[in-house]
Amino acid sequence: MNLPPEESGYRQANVDDMNNVFSKANGYDAKQTNTSDNSAQIAAAMGYIRDGVNYLLISAASDTGWDQVFKAAKAAGVTVFLFDRVINTDPSNYQAALVSDMHAEGVATLNWLLSQNLPVYNVILIRGQLGSAAEVGRSAPFLEAAKEGKINIVADGTGGDSWSPALARKVVEAAIAAGKDFNVVYGENDGLAQGAVQALDAAGITHGKGGKVTIMGNDFNRWALRNVQAGYWNFDQQCKPRQAAEISSWIKTHQAGAAFPTGIIYQKEIWVDTATITDQIIKDQGINADPGKGVITK
Repeated sequence: MNLPPEESGYRQANVDDMNNVFSKANGYDAKQTNTSDNSAQIAAAMGYIRDGVNYLLISAASDTGWDQVFKAAKAAGVTVFLFDRVINTDPSNYQAALVSDMHAEGVATLNWLLSQNLPVYNVILIRGQLGSAAEVGRSAPFLEAAKEGKINIVADGTGGDSWSPALARKVVEAAIAAGKDFNVVYGENDGLAQGAVQALDAAGITHGKGGKVTIMGNDFNRWALRNVQAGYWNFDQQCKPRQAAEISSWIKTHQAGAAFPTGIIYQKEIWVDTATITDQIIKDQGINADPGKGVITK
């Protein structure tokens, strides 16, 4: 169970990784359902359990509503792995979860921002799919910081279920039209940051290194990292999309007699800004196509 590849560059890399690893060539007979509709994901999962699958891998559209799936899987002897996103349920309901720590990503982004010693932090927060583990985790540190008076959230919008750059652009356009005073934009993935910047460019508002507005993205698309390198953006947080090979190794070694891992296993992730970005990081850690050094993607 996964989200559609059209959601983002991150998701495209994630879906491709799952398809490449869990292939017939590698000894798997795999089926995949990609939808951002949580109810459709649940219905498909129940169907796979009835079909007699051995393993169920889930990246859920929403972190709630899955207990019926876990109950059915347990009764049928189906091993459940979570990947990319956690689900709000008792850990006994799944074997293991290989995920990014979305809350830690939000904390790292916030801490970087606060380290910039800006005179004021007037933030436009552009969330992803509301209720998703990624949105909940990345938003929480910013919402808490606002309650504590560390930042001001002057506009709080979303890119919708599809993490749409076009909707992100509208959030910023609306803030500009309303005369909001802001100097920070946090897009919870690279596409949302991209849409926000399009609105700034159209309005003639400077951004990035030396600009009025600090731009922060998330996901480590190579085009986004090139934008940071060029000073067009200020910051990007990594979210690793490639979990398939490790989960496959769990399955293969278990078939050879090893025990499965248990609990939540967090991937180690990094961030970059204009001072720390390098060609090597872009090559080794980035995802999807590299437009090339000096190329800005607007």
